[in-house]
Parts: sequence; C-alpha cells; structure tokens
Amino acid sequence: MHPVALVTGGSRGIGRGICVALARQGYALAINYASNEDAARSTQALIATESLLCRADIALAAGRERLVDEVLARWDRIDVLVNNAGITSVGRRDILEATETSWDQVLAVNLKGPFFLCQRVAREMMARLDRLQQPALINVSSVSAYAASVNRGDYCVSKAGLGMVTQLWAARLAEHGIRVYEVRPGIIASDMTAGVRDKYDQLIAEGLTPIRRMGTPEDVGQAVASLACGALPFSTGDVVNIDGGYHARRFP
Repeated sequence: MHPVALVTGGSRGIGRGICVALARQGYALAINYASNEDAARSTQALIATESLLCRADIALAAGRERLVDEVLARWDRIDVLVNNAGITSVGRRDILEATETSWDQVLAVNLKGPFFLCQRVAREMMARLDRLQQPALINVSSVSAYAASVNRGDYCVSKAGLGMVTQLWAARLAEHGIRVYEVRPGIIASDMTAGVRDKYDQLIAEGLTPIRRMGTPEDVGQAVASLACGALPFSTGDVVNIDGGYHARRFP
C-alpha cells in the first residue's frame, strides 16, 4: 500500500509544490484546504497517485479532528504530516498599531493548529508504527522565524514558535522512530509574495541572497519529499533552509 501524506494548505503555492513532489515519490495525498476548492482540485489534477480533498480550518479543534478522521477513514494511516497551512499578518500593520484580532487569527492558524495536529497525528502514528513507512512530521516555517518584519509581528512570532514546536515534538517522538523537521523557506514565488515581486526581484539582484533568484514551490517540495522519504535517517529536530543562502551571514 502507498504511504499516506497529509498536507495542510495544499491547494496552491508551496503546498501544491509539496503535494506534487510527494506524489512523485509514491505517496497517496490528503490535500487540505480552507476554502478554495477549485484551487485544491487543480492541485489534485497534477497528482497521479490516489488523493483526497479535505476541507478544514486547522485553527479550530473541530476542523483538525474532522480532517484527521477523514484521512484515517480513507486509508487508516498517516505516514507523513506536513504542516504547511499559514496566513500572513492581517493588514500588515506596524507593531505599534498591531491588533489582537490579527494576533489571534495568525497564531491560531500558524502555531496552535500545527502544534495540535502534531499531537493528534503523533498519537495515531504511535498506534500504527508497525505499518508505517518512514513516519515523519514536517513543519513549514519561514525565514521570518528569525528575520524581523515590524509590519508582520504576529507572523514572525508564529514562525519562531513553530521552530520550538518542531524541537518539542522531535524530542518527544524520537524514541518511537518518528522524525520531526522544520523546513524554512525564504523568498518563494507564490500568491503570498505576488504583490511585492518587483521589490524582491530588485533586492535579490542587489545581492540579498547568494543564489540570485526567487525560490519556487518546487524547491520547497523537493526538500519536504527528501525528508519524508528518509534521506536523513540519523537526524531529527533539524532546520532545512530553502532560502537561496539568505541565512548565511556575510560581510559586505
């Protein structure tokens, strides 16, 4: 039987790139989306392996429970969970003008949701370890985990927190053979960056990143698929930077 991967936020952008890459490695795909069913179906059309569309808001406990229940009802296994779903700061306000409403929305999707999905899926994995292939939890964060953007404070905090979520679950699950990773994309050409594409192109041309291009969803997808397939068997809790070298400190 094919191993099964559950990808949150799999309908477009980075999530779509991850779904396509995992399908190429033979995974059956549970494609989670929040509202855009047409986009989710477009992702599904790119996948040759068995797949399932799952609408759910991962910010809500009921949504998370229904999502996992649907996947288990279909396949009775989840070999890989990819916590990719995320939203940016609502209104992108300066932190002096930040609102609790945006804070609550962003952290619910970007931090609370992934933490408790890891909890539920880890429990299900532990109950089925003898049948799983390379069980892993993979959290997709951002260079915003350490690079401050004062107009997206809640987003930055959520991604920094996701790094600790990765460390916590890596420490807890290692004895059960469940690996946990953080994949940290940099500037990726996607819907989230479409409005500032010209700005980023200029910064990259001026040397913002050693590799002078924007990343693609395929770049992130290849990284996730490699980790899922056990490319780093003696590793857990690690951060894999997919950022064109942005994280490398350099003297001007």
